[in-house]
Amino acid sequence: METTKVGIREFRSDLAEYIASSKPVAVTRHGQTVGYFIPTQGQVEADIAALKKASKILDKLLAAQGVEVDLVVTEFKAARGKASAVAKRLKSKAA
Repeated sequence: METTKVGIREFRSDLAEYIASSKPVAVTRHGQTVGYFIPTQGQVEADIAALKKASKILDKLLAAQGVEVDLVVTEFKAARGKASAVAKRLKSKAA
C-alpha cells in the first residue's frame, strides 16, 4: 500500500481528509518522518455487530437474574444526581 508523505502542519490542517481516506500517511517534520497515521476504515460495522451481540448477551443475563432495567436506570440517575450535587458543592467551596 502506498504511503503519502505530508508535513505536520499540512496533516493538522487537512486531518479530516486523511481520516476519510484509506491510505496511510507518513507525517514529517523538517523532512524527517515522525509518525504514521493509518486510518481504520471498515471496523465500524464490526464494532457495531460486536456491541449488538454483547447487548443480547447482557439482556439474557439480566433477565435470568430478574433484574428490571428501568429500575436500574432510575437508581443510576438518582445516584448520578447526588454525585453531581456533591461535586458542585465542593467546586463552589473551592472557589
